[in-house]
Amino acid sequence: MLRLCLFFVAGFLAVIFFHQPILGLLHGAGIVPVAPFNMAQTAPLGVPSILSAAFWGGVWGIVMLSVFRWQADQPQPWLKGLFFGGIALTLVALIVVFPLKGMGFNLSQLPGRFFIGFLVNSAWGVGTLIFARTLLGK
Repeated sequence: MLRLCLFFVAGFLAVIFFHQPILGLLHGAGIVPVAPFNMAQTAPLGVPSILSAAFWGGVWGIVMLSVFRWQADQPQPWLKGLFFGGIALTLVALIVVFPLKGMGFNLSQLPGRFFIGFLVNSAWGVGTLIFARTLLGK
């Protein structure tokens, strides 16, 4: 149980220290309209957006690290983390989350949205592995 809690913490922290800074760089460059560390309330519970994102990062951290059967003493699956975050999380966002939030599924915007999602979510994937190694390492 402690192991799963630490997986959650790794994914949660990766949102704050990896996902959001990449989003900030993209926002600063004028590529995305969404600013990082957004405190706007999310529906239906009214929690700040950053806490919602970090919570779901923690949940996905449990999923990713469990799927990888992550062990502190094994060589780190950095590319797996990069691609899991970049592809799996981005596809879930585009196919499930965006339509639920009323953002639709616009095929003309799909390549750009996928690329941006890949950048921020792959940073999350690598960050989750780094935090997992730090929290559960030797």
